[in-house]
Amino acid sequence: MSRIGKKTINLPQNTDIKIIKNNVHITGPKGQLSYQLPEIIKVKYDKENQILHLYKAYENKEAQKLYGLSRTLIHNMMIGVSKGFEKKLQIQGVGYRSQLQGKNLILNVGYSHQVTIEPPENIIIEVENNTNIIIKGIQKEVVGEIAAQIRRIRPPEPYKGKGIRYLNETINLKVGKAGK
Repeated sequence: MSRIGKKTINLPQNTDIKIIKNNVHITGPKGQLSYQLPEIIKVKYDKENQILHLYKAYENKEAQKLYGLSRTLIHNMMIGVSKGFEKKLQIQGVGYRSQLQGKNLILNVGYSHQVTIEPPENIIIEVENNTNIIIKGIQKEVVGEIAAQIRRIRPPEPYKGKGIRYLNETINLKVGKAGK
């Protein structure tokens, strides 16, 4: 059984936390986030040591499930408002490239048309030398979802490896017809 819920959460420098009933508001240099805790999870905040501690109001399966989840979500919020999250994608293939048009990402990845992606609020997309895409934001789930959405447009194919992949992702290439 996981013991993640028992770990304390240390507040980083320059972050402020407000707890109103079961609603946790975290403000930092990158922005602010809030999370509504379930009723069976309670939170204690030690202002002197800048430590946040979660505990279960009841001992049952539902409380155990939400215990570690709530702790991880609050911890990710702390990291997001202080440092932020980023995912890096890489485009491989002859003629495959990307560019920015305002905030929108334009992809030319072998289709007869360009694919346009409009990022949601609080998400910043950057392009380096037409083949590297960096997605930045304060919410880990949203950054990961946008990166997965971009990768889904042209996933790496198994014979030549052409497509959009995460940085340092390994693709197991298959041997074609000629490789008997």
